[in-house]
Parts: sequence; C-alpha cells; structure tokens
Amino acid sequence: MGYRKLGRRSDHRNMLLRNIVTSFLREGRLQTTEPRGKEIKRIADKMITLAKRGDLHARRQALAYLLDEDVVTKLFKEIGPRYADRQGGYTRLVKVGYRRGDGAPLVLVELV
Repeated sequence: MGYRKLGRRSDHRNMLLRNIVTSFLREGRLQTTEPRGKEIKRIADKMITLAKRGDLHARRQALAYLLDEDVVTKLFKEIGPRYADRQGGYTRLVKVGYRRGDGAPLVLVELV
C-alpha cells in the first residue's frame, strides 16, 4: 500500500494534505494525529528535495502542489539551502500524547 486513506475520499484527502503541508512549511512545526503526521513527513521531505534542486522545473512542481506562492518562495529561499548538505530526513515526528476527545495519538511534526 502506497499511502494512507485517512478516512476520506481521494479528492478530500488530497486537498487536506495539500493544506496541511502548506501550513507546515509556513510555520515550521505542526501538531496533528500520527497517521496524518506520517503523510505530512513523506510529502514535506519531497518538497524540500525539490527546493534543494532549485531549478525552474522544481519550483513549478512545488507551485503545482503547494497552495501559497509565499510558502514556495520561503521553501526555495530559506528552507532548501538550509538542508543543502543533508541527505534526507528533513522532518521529525515527536509523539506528544493522546487527544482528549477520542484518544487519537498526537505527534508534533517539525523541521530538523
């Protein structure tokens, strides 16, 4: 299985992930449930790899996925160069506890 369904239809799931990854790259850290966090990590690492490449095609690929041009600019100007000498693993998941309402495991997703 290549991805998690997250209990949503594919169009809703894709937009949810695009929104969350855009917010994550804007803020640098985010608290969410563990399955969502693992998907965010997977996609955000790909976006940072695009930013490390830094060419026009990579920028257009990032613009096609992320919802905010300012986030793409930040990704290519600040985040990408910061990880230029790193071979992957740009994000980390830290387990925080469990959500009060339904007991879902929570994680903090942050840039390393």
